[in-house]
Amino acid sequence: MSQETAFTSQRVLLSSTSQVGPATIYVKDGKVTRIDNEYKPNGAHVDAGSKLLMPGVVDAHVHINQPGRTQWEGVVTASHAAAAGGVTSIIDMPLNCIPSTVTVDAYNQKRTSFKDGMWVDVGTWGGVVPGNSSDLVPMLDAGARGFKCFLCDSGVDEFPPVNEEQLRLAMTELKKKNGKLLFHAEMDTGASVDTEQDPTSYSTFLDSRPPNMEVKAIDLVIKMCREFAPHVPCHIVHLSAADALPAIRAAKAEGLPLTVETCFHYLTINSEDVPTRSTEYKCCPPIRGAANCDQLWAAVLDGSIDMVVSDHSPCTPDLKLHPCCGGSLNGAVEGDFVKAWGGIASVGIGLPLLWSEGQKRGLSLQDIVRLICESTAGHAGIASRKGQVAVGHDADFVIWAPEEENHITVDKLHFRNKLTPYQERRCKGLVHQTVVRGSVVYDISQTTGDQWENGFSKLPLGQWIE
Repeated sequence: MSQETAFTSQRVLLSSTSQVGPATIYVKDGKVTRIDNEYKPNGAHVDAGSKLLMPGVVDAHVHINQPGRTQWEGVVTASHAAAAGGVTSIIDMPLNCIPSTVTVDAYNQKRTSFKDGMWVDVGTWGGVVPGNSSDLVPMLDAGARGFKCFLCDSGVDEFPPVNEEQLRLAMTELKKKNGKLLFHAEMDTGASVDTEQDPTSYSTFLDSRPPNMEVKAIDLVIKMCREFAPHVPCHIVHLSAADALPAIRAAKAEGLPLTVETCFHYLTINSEDVPTRSTEYKCCPPIRGAANCDQLWAAVLDGSIDMVVSDHSPCTPDLKLHPCCGGSLNGAVEGDFVKAWGGIASVGIGLPLLWSEGQKRGLSLQDIVRLICESTAGHAGIASRKGQVAVGHDADFVIWAPEEENHITVDKLHFRNKLTPYQERRCKGLVHQTVVRGSVVYDISQTTGDQWENGFSKLPLGQWIE
C-alpha cells in the first residue's frame, strides 16, 4: 500500500456544480481519499499555489491510428500531446488503425500494441461495419466503450458505411447490453464538387458538403434512436451544421437517449477565415461560417450540445497536399482541398482554445468542466471514476493558469505530425502539470533528470481503460 499524498491549491474546482476555492486533496493508491477545503502547502506532494486545479480532461474522440498507421500518429505521441494539454483520458476511435477495431481480435491487438506506451489512460470505441453485428456484444464484454458507425464513406476502405438495414441488425445486438452507438452523421444528398471552381479555394470544398447532408443523417439517427429507445443510447459525433439543432432539441425534449458533441475547431474557426491552399483546415463535416458558429455556441451554452471533443484526426503532411511539403494524389495540385485528407490535429490543445473563445461568450470554468470532463466521462461510461475530483474517483487533475498567455508554437505540439490550423495561435490558459491517478505525468518546469524528459515522466504511467 502506498502512502497518502496531498495536492493543494488556493484555487480548486472539484466539479461543474462547485465553486472555485482553496482545497487540499489527499490521494492513496491512485484514488482520492479525502478533501479538505483549505490550502495546506506544508508537506504537500504538489503545491499548485494560485494555479487552478480541476479534473483532468477526458477527450472521447481521438484517432491514434495504432496499429497499422503509426506514421500518422501513435499512442506515445498522442498520449504525450494529451498529457501536455491536461488531458488525462483519451478514447480512441475504431478506424484509421489497421485492422479497424471491429472484432474482439482487433480490439485485443490494439490493447496489446498500446502496452507500455500510454502516458495517460486510454480506452477505445469499437466499430459497426457491414457484417459484424455478431461481434458487437463480445467486444462490449472485452471492454469497448461503445461503437461508432459511418452513414457515408469514411475515407478508408477497411471501414465501410452502413445502411438502415445494417444499422437495425447492429442495434438489435446492442439492445441486449444497452450498448451505445455513435454516428458520423452525414449522408449523400446529391451534392458534388463543382469542377469549374478552384480546388485550392476552401469554398469549393465547403459547397460540396452542405448542411443538409448532416440534417438528413441526423433525421435517420433520431428515427433509429426512437425505434430502439431506451435500450440503445445514440450519439452524434462532431456536429457541424447548426441546421440540425431544431431536430436535436425536439428529440431531446421527447426524452430520447440522444447525446451530441461538437469540436473545438467548429467553435474557434470560421470558414470565412480559412486561407487558400491551407488544407490543414479541412475536415468532414466541414468548418462552416461565423453565423453557424454562433448557433453552435448557443447550443453549447444551453445544453443542446452535451460535450466538446478534439476529433484529433491527423495524417502525414503529404496526404494533406499542403504547400509546405508537396505531395501528389490522383493528379491533385498542392493545396487541393477537394482531394486532401480531411482531419484536424488538435489533441491536447483544446482546453486553452475553448476557454479563450468561450470567455467572450459567457463560458464559465464550471462550463468547461461540464463540457470536457464530466460529460465526456459519462459518454465513455467512466463517470464513476473520472470527470470530477471526488472521493473514490481516480486522482486525475490538470493544474493550469487560465489567465496566462499560451502561444501555440511548434515546440508545444507533441502529436506526431505538426500540421494544424492552430500553430502560432495565441490564447489564454497554460497547462503546468497533469496528474494521472496521483502521478505527475507532465510538468512544464521539468526538462531533464532521472525521472523527466522534456516535461514528461520517463515512465509511461497510463493504463488501459476496461
